[in-house]
Amino acid sequence: MSLDKLKSTNNLDKLLSAVKEDNKDPSEKKSYVDERLWKPELDTSGNGYAVIRFLPAIEGEDLPWVKLFSHAFQGPTGQWYIENSRTTLGRGDVGKDPVSEYNTSLWNSGVETDKEIARKQKRKLSYYSNIYVVSDSKNPQNEGKVFLFRYGKKIFDKLMAAMQPEFEDESPINPFDFWKGANFKLKIRKVDGYWNYDKSEFEAPSAILDDDSAIERIWKEQYSLADFTAPSNFKSYEELKTRLDAVLSGKQVVSNQTVEDEPIAQPKVDTKPVENKQVEDEDTMDYFNKLANA
Repeated sequence: MSLDKLKSTNNLDKLLSAVKEDNKDPSEKKSYVDERLWKPELDTSGNGYAVIRFLPAIEGEDLPWVKLFSHAFQGPTGQWYIENSRTTLGRGDVGKDPVSEYNTSLWNSGVETDKEIARKQKRKLSYYSNIYVVSDSKNPQNEGKVFLFRYGKKIFDKLMAAMQPEFEDESPINPFDFWKGANFKLKIRKVDGYWNYDKSEFEAPSAILDDDSAIERIWKEQYSLADFTAPSNFKSYEELKTRLDAVLSGKQVVSNQTVEDEPIAQPKVDTKPVENKQVEDEDTMDYFNKLANA
């Protein structure tokens, strides 16, 4: 920029706008929407239906899915903690996460109210895959396009069941295969206020399209999944700890242990064994849908 242009430019409005943006409460909800993500839509009766096709891994990546752990809970201050968990990155120092450490300290206190807090703050598990939308009557403009799809353990279990069927009269299929895979009929019902996918099922195996050149176009339009678990896309331990302190008003004490979903109580000498009750993860897609509509 030349000196003459600088002289004629009044940057006051720009500076004030930047200050206003910088002073926003970080706990405020963001309106960012990832246009790459496809999401099913319910009808007026509370049901949803669409047909999708899970797609294979792109060139250079090994798996057609990636899993991501996250936390989403409201602290005693009223502020929300909504962050990806560093436990996604693996075990050891790289996977140290302040919420997992805090949950461990709560669980090991032996106090039932602390355990209940730990349960509410446990990790949420999400899976991401590339999909091709075969049919979407609520949003037909999505048909014939490639999207990312976020889903939970229930749908992932159906994928695993297709690859590893329980009964001898069932043939295993690779649901991610372009030619020998199968379309997935996503059927959603509202059960006790939550989205339920139990009636979802695979169609008979078939090629996604009859034309290999069209299949190649789909393959080239797919998105990388590696970005979801790239260490550079996770906040540092210190940043997460600072946010957790703000949400909890700085009153927590963390240990250097890491909890896996729900920690196991430490055994005590000369006491009766404590019942180990397993608490399952909520289906993440349903959890965040409910959170968004709260």
